[in-house]
Amino acid sequence: MSYDAIVLAGGAAQRLGGADKPGLRVGGRTLLDRVLDACPDAAATVVVGGRRPTARPVSWALESPPGAGPVAALDAGLRCTTADTVLVLSADLPFLDRGTVRALLDRLAPPGAAEGALLRDRSGRDQPLVAAYRAEPLRREIALLAAEHGTLTGLPLRALTAELELDHVTDTGPLASFDCDTWDDLASARATIREHGNVLDQWITAAKAELGIDIDVDTKALLDLARDAAHGVARPAAPLTTFLVGYAAARAEAAGADPATALAEATRKAAALAQRWAAEAGGGAGENGAAPQ
Repeated sequence: MSYDAIVLAGGAAQRLGGADKPGLRVGGRTLLDRVLDACPDAAATVVVGGRRPTARPVSWALESPPGAGPVAALDAGLRCTTADTVLVLSADLPFLDRGTVRALLDRLAPPGAAEGALLRDRSGRDQPLVAAYRAEPLRREIALLAAEHGTLTGLPLRALTAELELDHVTDTGPLASFDCDTWDDLASARATIREHGNVLDQWITAAKAELGIDIDVDTKALLDLARDAAHGVARPAAPLTTFLVGYAAARAEAAGADPATALAEATRKAAALAQRWAAEAGGGAGENGAAPQ
């Protein structure tokens, strides 16, 4: 489904003492960049808020007057989009993932589906800023609110969503709707990414974003390769071997190979070499299967 994304990155961040919330970092990346990473295939991405560096190109908009609230900010972003479906996100979601985004968009794919799909968190609360909407009814209801109240300033999002026919997607992960409203929230997010079950996936995602690459990584195969190189050759061989595997895969991709296939093949070859190397050191079979003399 083709869609545009609107990320609301304004607000006073009062519980953070007025800090630049979208610019705060979790896992070495800003909250805004982490949200942008969840919707890389948006046809257009509009960030509503003050301009700042971002890891990928976006368009910028600002509600009028600045600080007029979420409905006014959404209206400003919507004016910069053309797709029939818009993804609407807040800029403080450190653990939002692409699977959650896809689940929201898929809920609007069937003809005659609802006018929007909201994420519903584990406590049963709907998240109107983790949602996908059909653009036409969203524009219609915003226009009606403006006509009724004479302004969009200060209107709560529930004044908008209450008039839409909405579907719901249950939080696909325990943290997808976690947002950073306080310093305690930020500290919790920073601690969570360092937990044993999360740290490798979080690090690989961050490193890929920093390096500008998007490739599926078989973590187990690469770790096994590093182990074989360290034990069968020498400990410093582990990082050097994985570097060479990455370089070989990049060259193969440049020559037209599928990047994931190239990486898997380079990993397989290097692992086999490390095992042969270790076998020789252990007095294993020679090249032709005979015991060495």
